[in-house]
Formats: sequence, structure tokens, C-alpha cells
Amino acid sequence: MPFDIARARPLLQNAELTKLFIEELGWEPCRSRITIPINESDYALNAIAEKKGFVAWIYKSLDNTLPDHNTRLKLDRKLSETSFEHLITFITNDNSRQSWMWVKREKARPLRARTYEYQIGQIGDSLLQKIRHLYISLEEEEAGISIAQVSRRARAAFDVERVTKQFYKRFEKEHSAFLDFIKGIPVKEDREWYASVMLNRLMFLYFIQKKCFLDGDPNYLRNRLKIMQERHGKDSFYSFYRYFLLRLFHEGLGEIKHSPELESLIGKVPYINGGIFDMHTIEERYEDIQIPDKAFGAIFDYFDEYDWVLDPERTVRNLSNREEINPDVLGYIFEKYINQKQMGAYYTKEDITEYISKNTIIPYIFDSARAKCKVAFENPNGPTIWNLLKENPDRYIYPAVRHGITWNIYNKKTLAQPLPLPENIAQGLNLPTLNQPVREVSSINEIETIRLRKDWNKPAPPEYALPTEIWREVVARRKRYEEIRKKIESGEVREINDLITLNLDIRQFAEDVISNCEGPDLLRAFWNAIKDI
Repeated sequence: MPFDIARARPLLQNAELTKLFIEELGWEPCRSRITIPINESDYALNAIAEKKGFVAWIYKSLDNTLPDHNTRLKLDRKLSETSFEHLITFITNDNSRQSWMWVKREKARPLRARTYEYQIGQIGDSLLQKIRHLYISLEEEEAGISIAQVSRRARAAFDVERVTKQFYKRFEKEHSAFLDFIKGIPVKEDREWYASVMLNRLMFLYFIQKKCFLDGDPNYLRNRLKIMQERHGKDSFYSFYRYFLLRLFHEGLGEIKHSPELESLIGKVPYINGGIFDMHTIEERYEDIQIPDKAFGAIFDYFDEYDWVLDPERTVRNLSNREEINPDVLGYIFEKYINQKQMGAYYTKEDITEYISKNTIIPYIFDSARAKCKVAFENPNGPTIWNLLKENPDRYIYPAVRHGITWNIYNKKTLAQPLPLPENIAQGLNLPTLNQPVREVSSINEIETIRLRKDWNKPAPPEYALPTEIWREVVARRKRYEEIRKKIESGEVREINDLITLNLDIRQFAEDVISNCEGPDLLRAFWNAIKDI
């Protein structure tokens, strides 16, 4: 009976991992236990299943906090003395969070942990897509599967680098084959450059076509290749490249307005800003470039062997046998194998690019709109856009900052009032700040401060703390929250850059300002500002 996503999903969601391994993955029960002392704390781990000596262990926390990265690696090293091949799942006491860890071991290289998270409320299919590699069928069991084979499956499940190397190894071969098809570029270096440009464009399109952004067709490129061949004849005048792709790139995706004639050719496609589909230097330099249809057929065959996934946690998953390519994997490939070597460029992950873009683009839009509709920003006799902040300050303070005060990030629920600090923590409040090391303490007041705050360096429970926070950090975050809220309530935040300084949710504020526009002038000012970017 093959691995079934529908049966496995509730087991993962309810943290019934023993059933998941034994009933769905075909592993055997294992009831070993071990307690590992680290840094004066004891960590009890239970084995829940094994296959040919490869053991699945669970650590369940007592206080809903999970061990930090260094502690996890120490546990893994110690555990390898008991079962060399293994994986560990760390689970909070309330089952709200799971952290699956498999450690990659290579000779003469440091341990590299591969960690995959699951939190209550998620579908979980992204993690199940990896776990399915651990499924052992009865036929494989009867054929005599070995621990080495189980280990390779764990590597296939959790080692993202394996997918990227596998993808790029084939990419190099396909790039070389595609290069040989290109005609009209006599300089080898330019031909190699253009081959990379074309493949980068096509990979970008593979992501967005799977979201049905290209004329609503998830197989847009392959279907358009077929249409062009039916219309012009296979490889007749290189029909796909010359009469379709170049027009799709430069006129379709590279421009906002499309003529009826162009739309009948390419269908409804979005405008993609950023330059990737603009006329390239190579295309300007060589006007007679030709690439036959069969070159693209081969590339599409290669790309179709993978699932191109934009969303890390989709509502509906197709648990096929194909590997998954997502923007992170692709970015890793570009950084390690393409851009870094050729152009000195580096891939920047989504959280960093999001922070940079929203804190540069949104202020520019607001500054431009302010110049065109000043009264909405500086009205001495009436309301301004800044009143939105005062009406609901918590809406613009990130949930992580408000955790344990007005919000619980783990169950995503509002708190009626801040959780009161325990007595041993509260007694250290309202004391002088102590900056110097303990060895330099001399006064009685400073010694008393150290005594009253002796528990501040201990981990705080999850209802108060963000992951890995100690009590000292919880207290500091609460103080920061109070300071920010007072600034908002007093009307001190009256510049868009103030939201960046205070680390407020600038994107939420921008959406609220636009959606609450009462007159056409401000809305028009924002439209013109966005249009001019």
C-alpha cells in the first residue's frame, strides 16, 4: 500500500509520529530511551521507530521551548554513539510545533543540520513531501533493504543540496546542448551568455506558468510550442523562437499594453518589470539569431521532470515522484554555480529582499504622494493619514513584538491583557541598569540588582517568549513595546520613515491608507506615484 498523503496528514498535524512511521511509512516499533546531560540539563529522548538500524527519535520539551541549534548538535553527536544513523524530531509539550532534524555527515567537514519546521495550523504537506522518501514497501522489505539504502532515502528527503546539485548537473548538460543549437552568434563567449539568458528567462516562466499567470495555462510554453508548429510547420523558419518567444518577451511580458493581434498570439500575460524580458545586449548586437524548435522541446522535457513550486506551504499538493524546485533552490543554484562565478552576484533570500524592498519602495511612494496631496499628510485643521496609527496602534506593531502582551504567536489569539510576570522576574524590575561585568561590581545596590535578576538569564516559557528568548530579552521586548505604543498614541509618528525607525508594519499601513482614502485626490496621488516607479 503506497504512502497516502490523506492518511498521513492528520498524523503529522496531531503529532502522532509513532503511527506515522509504523502505519504509513512501514517502519518497525522501537522503544529505546536515552537521557543525555548537556549544560547541567537532562534531555530525555525516546525512539519511536526504526528500519534496519536507522532510528527515529523524539524529544518532547517539558516547558514548550525547544533546544537551541548548538544544543541540538550536541544531542545529535551523543545520540550517534547509540544509533549512528538517525533523525530527531523536537516537539513542544503542547504539540504546537515540530522541528525535524537530520544531520549531514561528511568526512573532514563539520556537521550540517537540515531542519524542517511544522507549526499547528499549517497543512504540513511541504514536510510530508520530504517524509514520503522514507516510505518502505513490503516488496522492498522482502527484497532485503539495507541501512545504507534507508540512509540514502533520508538524505534524499532532507538534503536540499542534493536536489540542487542534481538539478545543476543536468542543467550543465542541457545548457551545453542548447548552446549548440544557437546560430547567428559567432563569438563563443556571447553564445554562452545568451544561452544562460534564455534558460534563465524560461525557468522564470516555468514558475509563473504553474500559477496559471500565463493565459491561465499551467503548461503554457509547451502548448504554445505545439500551436506554433501546427501553424507554421515544425522548425519552419524557427517559428517558436522568432515568431513567438521574442514577441512574448519584448512585447508581451516587457510592455503593459498589448495590441489585439499580439494578444491573439500570446493570450493574456502580465507585465513583468525588472528588465529580464527587455531587449538584451546580445539581441541588439546580433540581429539574425536562430534557435530551432527542437532545442526548446528538449529543455521543456528537462524542466517537466521537476515540480516548480512558488509556495512553500500550498493548500493542495501533488505528491508525485518528481523533485521539487522552488525559488530558494533556484537561487542557491544561481549563487553557487552561475551568477557568483560569472558576474560576482549573490542570491539574497526572500526575508532580506522583502525587508529592503518594502522599506525603500513604500517610503518613495509616500513621499511622491505627499508632494501631490500635501493636505492628507499635514492638515492642521483636520484628520491626516497618521490618525490610522493612533486608532489602532497594535495593528502596526508586529505580532512577534506583542507576543505575551496582547497576542500569542503560537495559537494566533488575542490576549485580553498582558501576562503578568512571575514574581521572581518581576522583582528585578525598576532597578538601575547594570552594564559592567560582575567582577567589577562594587556597590551594595549593584550586588542587590544581580541578586534580584539572577533568573533573568534563564529561558522563558513559550507563553511569554519567542523561540530561544530568555527572561531578560522578554523584559526588554515588553519595554520596547510600551515605548513604541506610547509614541504612536501621542501622535509622534508623523513621517513615513518613522515606521522604519520603529520597525512598524509599513506594508499594512500602506494598504490601510489606500483602502481608507475618502477623496479622489489622495488616491490619484498614490496611483501616479506607483505608475511612475
